[in-house]
Amino acid sequence: METVYEKHAKVFKAFCDEKRLRILELLRGGEKCACVLLDQLDMGQSGLSYHMKILVDSGVVESRQEGKWTHYRISEKGCAYAAELLKELTTPNSVIERDSCCKR
Repeated sequence: METVYEKHAKVFKAFCDEKRLRILELLRGGEKCACVLLDQLDMGQSGLSYHMKILVDSGVVESRQEGKWTHYRISEKGCAYAAELLKELTTPNSVIERDSCCKR
């Protein structure tokens, strides 16, 4: 069973590669067929498949089959989750721990 930390890590993994960031930039213009992405990126089909699997597994990108081609688009729900996760993980807690290891 996947832990919450593993789920969070998948989201951040989607954003930590320059090729995946380029793919996301292309998808900002709307849904794209894998054939279009291949034409616009400097990578082969296996490289695109690798990066798209990471993006889809993160929830940030959705895919659908149409014939032999896969079409990709940015997931509104996945992007909202990623933005909220980043905000949550980088917002300091307002509660001060009373059992601090260093007592003054």
